[in-house]
Amino acid sequence: MDPLKKVTKEGKLSLGLVFPLESYQGSVPLMQNQEELARLAENYGFKSLWFRDVPFHDPSFGDAGQMYDPWVYMAHMMNQTEKILLATGSVILPLRHPVHTLKSINSLQILSKGRIMVGIASGDRPLEYPAFNMDINSKNELFRESFEYLKALDRDFPNFSSDTFGKVSGNIDLLPKSNYKTNYFVTGHAGQSLDWIAQNADGWLYYPRNSYFLENLMNDWKLSLTLAGYSWKPFMQSLYIDLVNKVNVERQAIHLGFRSNPEYLLKYLKEIQSVGVNHVILNLKFNQAPIGETIKLIGDQIISRM
Repeated sequence: MDPLKKVTKEGKLSLGLVFPLESYQGSVPLMQNQEELARLAENYGFKSLWFRDVPFHDPSFGDAGQMYDPWVYMAHMMNQTEKILLATGSVILPLRHPVHTLKSINSLQILSKGRIMVGIASGDRPLEYPAFNMDINSKNELFRESFEYLKALDRDFPNFSSDTFGKVSGNIDLLPKSNYKTNYFVTGHAGQSLDWIAQNADGWLYYPRNSYFLENLMNDWKLSLTLAGYSWKPFMQSLYIDLVNKVNVERQAIHLGFRSNPEYLLKYLKEIQSVGVNHVILNLKFNQAPIGETIKLIGDQIISRM
């Protein structure tokens, strides 16, 4: 049972949303009516909800995510929805112990009946590393070490040794085991080569870029997949939007996205779908219209026409 197949298909593009589902100033959201909005997103055809892993509030960074622990909040939203996929975007592997990480993943997979996907990253907030007594200069190696430990722990009575995270010698086992496949998506590069990502991850999650950059990026991704022996793995990207329901609104650039009307957004999504993007995670932080109205607008005028 593969949750990924519910979200991505080769040659197709689907949409997800990242928490908080609200527009807010500064870095700390209010987190109001999130349950109602999550159900609304599910009903209007969104395929996924994404949960941030932000241990600390760094005011200089400007984004505290949904504030709540991603696993706890994911469990809460699991009980508020029925079928929409729940994904981390993304778990900072070096700052979490692999044993606790996999125990959370497997528990949620079973309890949600296979609705969990896992975005993974090495972290981009330097101030967090000292708080965990971790060396940020080693984060690339720590990321790989944590990932390898995760994969080892999913086997029965694993045997694995890590200088940083500890070791298991085949005489203890991690429970529960899940019969649902867990898909891992590397966010950005996480300090790894694209060939490593193509070989080890189930897909790649990147940031919005101009069409020239995106086409080159997709060519590199397809080449790395070919070299790794794969014909296709999904490519996902994030996108900030400010959607205005007016015909005469011109596109205007905002941070990692744009302000536009639904027609332009639909055109943009079809263009990047043609290049090979399979899933877009919308961020509504800068959206000026009521979020519920925007979710309905995207469902009626965009998802229904994809």
